[in-house]
Amino acid sequence: MAAFPSREREAFFAHWNNNILGNPAAVSRAIFAGNQVFGNIGAWTDGASGERLISYWIGREFWGRGIASAALAEFLRFESARPLGAKVAQHNRGSIRVLEKAGFVRVGEEEFAAPDGDHVVELSYRLPA
Repeated sequence: MAAFPSREREAFFAHWNNNILGNPAAVSRAIFAGNQVFGNIGAWTDGASGERLISYWIGREFWGRGIASAALAEFLRFESARPLGAKVAQHNRGSIRVLEKAGFVRVGEEEFAAPDGDHVVELSYRLPA
């Protein structure tokens, strides 16, 4: 959803273990059907803003099949916090459609320079109470 560069393997697992799995305020679930994992979805409470946020990742080979939409709809039955926020890169049209289909509304945008120097526009969405 968001625009950030991928991490080296060791840095990725440190982030995943400390900030995702090790965060008691975070919920993380695998997205799968049968024996195949398609990605992950989760929510956490941002320490700085106190906002509850959602995020998901789907393997590129599974894009365009409605998997993200179905996973988000199912996850929203489990994740009852409202309002619920999401951040998405402006160029990520697929994730924007997924969020809007689930009832999220655009509430803002922020421009910044990514660590690699690229200019990024990130949109803020919110699922109202």
